[in-house]
This record gives sequence, C-alpha cells and structure tokens, in this order.
Amino acid sequence: MTEPTPPVARREERRTEQLGHVRVDPYAWMKDGNWQAVLRDPGALRADIAEHLRAENRYAEAMLAPTEALQAALVAEMKGRLKQDDSSVPVPDGPWEYYSRYEAGAQHPVYARQPRGGGPEQVLLDVQALSEGKDYYVVARAQHAPTHELYAYAEDAQGSEVYRIQVRDLRSGETLPGPVDSSTGDFVFSPDGAWLFWTWRDDNGRPARIYRRPARGGADALVYEERDPGFFIGVSVSESRAWIAITCGDQETSETLLIPGDDPTAEPRVAAPRRKGERYTLIHWPLPGQDRFIVHTNASGALDFCLMQTPASDPDRGSWHPWVTHQPGHFILGASAFSGHLAWIERWQVSNRILVVRAADAPAPDIRACATAIAVPEEACLLSLDGSYEFDTAVLRYGYQSPTTPRHWYDFDMTTGARTLRRVQEVPSGHDSGRYLTRRLFASAADGAEVPITLLMRADTPVDGSAPLLLYGYGSYGHAIEAGFSTRTLSLVDRGWIHAVAHVRGGSEKGWGWFLDGRGPAKRNSFTDFVACARHLVAHGYGSAGNIVAHGASAGGLLMGAVANLAPELFAGIVAQVPFVDTLNTMSDTSLPLTPAEWPEWGNPLEDEDAYRLIAGYSPYDNLRPLPYPAILAMGGLSDPRVTYWEPAKWAARLRDNTTSGNPVLCRINMEAGHGGASGRFDSLKEAALVQAFAIWAHARRRLGPGR
Repeated sequence: MTEPTPPVARREERRTEQLGHVRVDPYAWMKDGNWQAVLRDPGALRADIAEHLRAENRYAEAMLAPTEALQAALVAEMKGRLKQDDSSVPVPDGPWEYYSRYEAGAQHPVYARQPRGGGPEQVLLDVQALSEGKDYYVVARAQHAPTHELYAYAEDAQGSEVYRIQVRDLRSGETLPGPVDSSTGDFVFSPDGAWLFWTWRDDNGRPARIYRRPARGGADALVYEERDPGFFIGVSVSESRAWIAITCGDQETSETLLIPGDDPTAEPRVAAPRRKGERYTLIHWPLPGQDRFIVHTNASGALDFCLMQTPASDPDRGSWHPWVTHQPGHFILGASAFSGHLAWIERWQVSNRILVVRAADAPAPDIRACATAIAVPEEACLLSLDGSYEFDTAVLRYGYQSPTTPRHWYDFDMTTGARTLRRVQEVPSGHDSGRYLTRRLFASAADGAEVPITLLMRADTPVDGSAPLLLYGYGSYGHAIEAGFSTRTLSLVDRGWIHAVAHVRGGSEKGWGWFLDGRGPAKRNSFTDFVACARHLVAHGYGSAGNIVAHGASAGGLLMGAVANLAPELFAGIVAQVPFVDTLNTMSDTSLPLTPAEWPEWGNPLEDEDAYRLIAGYSPYDNLRPLPYPAILAMGGLSDPRVTYWEPAKWAARLRDNTTSGNPVLCRINMEAGHGGASGRFDSLKEAALVQAFAIWAHARRRLGPGR
C-alpha cells in the first residue's frame, strides 16, 4: 500500500551573523513578519504560509487515517470518565457560596453562587452561552468583587492570550460598557470593590503596565510601568485584604510593590528592592499587636527557600528575621495565611506535604516542631492547597490525588484537626484503583544523580520488556510534574501500556537545586536524564529499546527534540506538542513575548558568547543531522504567543531533510487555537486521543512495519 506523500517546503536560505557565528536557515520564511497581527486575527496569516500549514495538516490526517476509529473510541472512553453535570465544591465568602458547574453536554462551565447554607442559585456567568458560534473561547479568570455586587471575567476568543475583561452588574445582570482590551487576563478588585486593577499586554505580548479604573467603568490611570522587558508583572490582593500587591520578576529575581487596601489610589511603594538572584513573596499575616508579613524567600542562601517575618510597617530586607528556617531538600512552595493559622506546602523527594501552625505558636523557636502535618497514605501522590476567599476561618481546603486515586477534596479544621471529605472525583464509567499500580523508581544519571520516575500501569501488565511504554518529560522553569490522577491516561494504560513520567532536572521535584542543575549551562542534564530514565526502564523490564514513545509539550517539546538527536534508536515515536525546538533563533529574537524574560533560564545568545555556543550545541532545529529518527508528531497552534507556530513547522520540514529511517514526520497545526490547544472540555479530548492514537500507531508501525 502506497503511503501519502509529505509536503515539500520550499527552501529559501537566510543567513544570520551573530557574535562572529554564521547560521543558515532554509525555512525562516515560515515566520510571518506580521505575526503580532496574526495573533489577534488568524485570518491575517500570509497566504503561502497558510497553504503550507494546511498541506501539513492534510498529510498528517491522511497518514493517521487508519487510526480514526481508534481516535473515536479513545474520545468516547475519555468522555465516559467525565461527569457530564460536574460541579466544584462551593467556596464560602460572606453571605454567599461560590462555585462552578457543567450542564450535561456542555463544553464550558457556568459560574454561580447561592446563599450560604442553601437557597436559590444565581448564575453569574454562562461560559457555554458566550462560546456559541466561536471556534475557540476561553474564560481565563472570573472573580466577584468583595462587595458581591460586580463580577469580572477575562475572555479570549483566538487562543492568542490577548484578553478582554468584562464586568457585570450582578443586581441588573447587565454587562457594563467599556471593557478592558489588550489585557494579559490578570486583574483584581480593590478590597472595597470600588476599583479594578488590571495588567496591560503590549504588542509583543508582554505584561508591561498595571492600570486602575473605577470598577463600574471609567478612565484608566497608570499605576505602575515595568521598564525591564525581562520582568513580567502581575497584581493581587492579600488574603487579609489589607494590601494590594504588584509583583515583578523573572526566573531568578523578584520584587513586590505595596498599596494599602484601604487607600487603593495611593502610590505603590517598593517593599524590598530587587536584588539579582533573590526571590521573595509577601504573605500578610497580622496577629494581635503585631502587623507583619511572612516572607517566602531564598535569601541568605536558602536554596530550598525559607519563611521569614518582617513588620508590615518596614518590609525591607533589614527587618527580615528567620521564622521557618531553611531545611535542605524540603522545598517550600508557598504559604497561605488565615487569621489564626498559617499553612505552608513543601516538597520532599517528589511528593508534597502540608504543614499548619497556630498563631499562638508563632513565637516558638522551632516552628516546624509546632506544626501539624497533613498525612497522606501513598508515596507517589499530590497534595494541593486550594485556597479560600475568607481570612477569618479555621477551615483549610486541600486536595489529594494520585495516579491511581481520583481527586478528593477535604476541609481540614486547623483548630481541632478534624478532616471532612467534601467530594470525591466521580468517574461515571467506573474506576477500580485496585486494578492499577503506581511505582516510584530512580534512574542513575551519568553524573550519579538519582532521577525519579513515576509509573502507572495495570496490576496485570507484565514487567518483561513486552509492554509498550510511553515516557513523558518536561524539565524546565522549575515546574514539577506532579503525581496526579488523569482520566485520559487510563485509556492507554488499559490497553496494556505503561505510562511513566521522568522527573528530569530543570523541574523542582527534588527541590530548587534540581531546577538549577537543569538550566542555563547545566541544561544538557535535562536531556541526558531523560535518556537515562528510558534506559533504566528498559533494563528493569518496563519497556524495550526501540519500542518507547516519548511525549513532551512546550519546553518539554524542546526535551523531545533534544533526545531525538541524542538517542533516536530508543524510540518508536516522539510526540512534541507546541515544541520549543527553534531555541537559538527564538532566544535571539527580542520581539517575541517571552525572549528577554527567559534569558535567565536559557542564556542570552545576543550578547553572551558562552550562551550562544551552549544553545547552538543543543537547539533541536540547529542540530538535526542524518540520523534514523523515529516517527514524529509535531503539534502547534496558529495563535500561540508562547511557542509560535513556525517552530514545529520548520522543525518538521528540516527533519524530513535529515531522517534516514523512512519513518514519517507529521506536523499538525491547530488553525483555531493557541498554546493550550482546543478550548472546550470535550474538544480537548480529541487532541489527547490523537496523541495516544499516534503512540499506538507508531509502536505498531515499528513492530510490524509501514502500512500495518
């Protein structure tokens, strides 16, 4: 059977000279020079580029046509595990309880509230109704005012993350005139509900200014402008509602400016001036006779962060004093304050734990000894602090889940220690946790580092190398891949696959040092860790060389591109979603939204010779060479401002120029979405099913040969 013919992209060699180096890019033409306009209007894409992307989509569809029935079955299974009329656990705030819910068959939620203790529901926002007739629609943030009279939401109808903020009057039900345009989607109401603070997005997609306007509409007043294009900014209100905070930062440095909550038009003042390499966050925790902040920071060499305290009247560094001291390996992720308690969450050896301390014990010399730890029954699991609208409460809401255990929502009484189960994630098609196993393994990297691996498999799956294996990885920005429950993954596991996550360096699964050992000059550790995990799994019978499918997204797509160049023989297929594979060109393009902000992560190849050589040495697009590459599926989004559509498109074209295996290289660009893919809860299942169907197809193809 003759297979479809892939599109042949024209070559137009474009020469770039940089720091004395020359590189030639034959596919640079795929970047539309008017890309900013394309983000706002995908129809503005240059005609020749649009036709090439459509040709790529036609080829991918034709190659995967034999999997159409499988994709449909996968979608049906995944959909069957979703509760059609699902709803969140209500969160109380004053006289109301706020929640979201889905109606049967709806792609998008309804946001609603009801009187505390019960009563008729009031619909605040029907996102499903707003999405009607749109190919893409997302509400990224929705929030009621503290007065409970207004409701604001940030909507995106392109996938470009250019948000419009609308405000509704909850008394009349009307949407107020004069929406906020060109926002990042970040906003808060002032504690008195009179003002709306919001973050402006510039033409290059960066959050650059904070504005304030009357909550019911009116002129915008500039509150703060960030001059450093590498610093991203946002605005929030403290849990005590006593402060409005403007946060600024990049990957390694941060700064906070404060505005009194009872004087929202006051000029913001810097709490502690930014200091390179030092990060801090302020948590307002006033106690009787002591108005203070808890400072979550890596100051004074606290690699895995510590908690300090400082008077609210003088939050500069000179007033910071130790509170929860640094303990190596116990990575403090953050803290939440309540009137009588403070809770913090920390990670130790991939798993999280929550600790709670009473205000009465705050002066104790050893805070950890006074803290109550919330216990968990599984080694590989995920605990999360779910937050609260109320400061004056003793109830802590948290979530618990694991790869085998659906999510549980608990209310923990911080005074008595009593725990109340509020809800268990329902799987309508049924789920028996006893049919599955989760295992935590450790692979030895070349330098001796122990790299964690989290496995999910059916209890009856053989461990003799015969089971197909999907290995997922990310490894950037300190982002940890948590051991959570996924109804989607079960479709692959139920077909006899083993699903594994390689917790490579560059994430923070083993603390902040684990992140630092996988960034900048140490970035190659992320790639070699992933290969070490694959080989460890093969050596212990969880897969076999040549029959693994690798999967990563965004910066995890960079990981996929790098390991394809490092060890193509290990893989039957590689899925790279919105892959950051054109690394050198992207980090040399200051017009792109994330480039200056990410120089601390990757290095600045425009000014730093060492950074240029480093990135040039691993950038997947620049290191393609004649190799027997496995089958590749590269997926992108036309409106993606984070990893632009031309990265997967260029990579696919150049892969075809270099592969010696005859394995197909597929490129699929979603012409109606951005970085997150399709927006609806059911439409997004189609992309998950496509990934799994490709994995099954690529594995079978490697085992049986083309055309089977």
